[in-house]
Amino acid sequence: MNAYRRSPAHEITVSEEHAERRLDKFLRSRLKGVPAGVIFRLLRKGAVRVDGRRAKPDHRLAAGEVISVPALDLPPPDRVAVPGAVKKAVAGAIVHETADLLVLNKPADLAVHVGTGVQAGVIEALRELRPGEELELAHRIDRETSGLLMVAKRPTMLRHLQEVLRAGDVERHYLALVRGAYPETLTRIDAPLLTTDSGVTVRPDGQDALTHVRVQRRFGRRATLIRAQLITGRKHQIRVHTSHTGHPIAGDSRYGDPRFTAEIARLGGRRMFLHAHSLRIPLPDGTLLDVTAPTSPDWDRTLDRLAGGRRDAPQGPRRTPARRPRRR
Repeated sequence: MNAYRRSPAHEITVSEEHAERRLDKFLRSRLKGVPAGVIFRLLRKGAVRVDGRRAKPDHRLAAGEVISVPALDLPPPDRVAVPGAVKKAVAGAIVHETADLLVLNKPADLAVHVGTGVQAGVIEALRELRPGEELELAHRIDRETSGLLMVAKRPTMLRHLQEVLRAGDVERHYLALVRGAYPETLTRIDAPLLTTDSGVTVRPDGQDALTHVRVQRRFGRRATLIRAQLITGRKHQIRVHTSHTGHPIAGDSRYGDPRFTAEIARLGGRRMFLHAHSLRIPLPDGTLLDVTAPTSPDWDRTLDRLAGGRRDAPQGPRRTPARRPRRR
């Protein structure tokens, strides 16, 4: 039995919402399940035309242009089984929403998308919860990291967010619990990062990477809570930069200190202590959106126990209050 379905030849008129979008990316969003290689082959052969003419994959669409798509055999749509617990966690994590933007306070140990060993992530859960909406991740944070994650609901917002992120115009602040007494004077970590097969490392031939750091709270000489601002946005940047200074993050299985991680775990902190705490986002209308995500109860309990100097203290939950997003 042939599971493929026949899609007849058809035309698509480009709306204002998709103006300036690349042709190949637009087609991939419309022709779900069609491999990128097939789309590029159709473009190369001239089978897909824009206003009757051949067009390159990087052609920037204009409102009103008509794209002619030939008949295609489409594979059945991929069906990702999103566990109910993941959908519930994602549905309860939304901290800000407008007509074109979602911001979530992602729980730790929840992936942002499906991948190796990951059945489903934030974006798959959102698409199942909101069928018919054009939801796209504007950026990513590590699976082990908790905190703020932006999801665009419209292509124009996606392009805007990608542009302001690339320009460094989005202020991104993280909280991290690091080993030892972090120096008050070490406010700038400027160390180039190179991604290798074994992970990310500080190397002179790597990409420029800059993190600004402020001490927030000290726990004797055992640990320090810091606030880290990403000036650049390299992979694993804060994790590698703090480790490079000799103050790795608690719970970091890749760049951390197993003994420090075990010490924090004995206090109940069985996670990586890195949290995307606040965002200041320039919006297309020229205003600024400030969003802050509270830390989780398990984070707060662990810091309470650490402050009390106890290695196995009773629970005493205290949660950082959420701040309402505000425009400026």
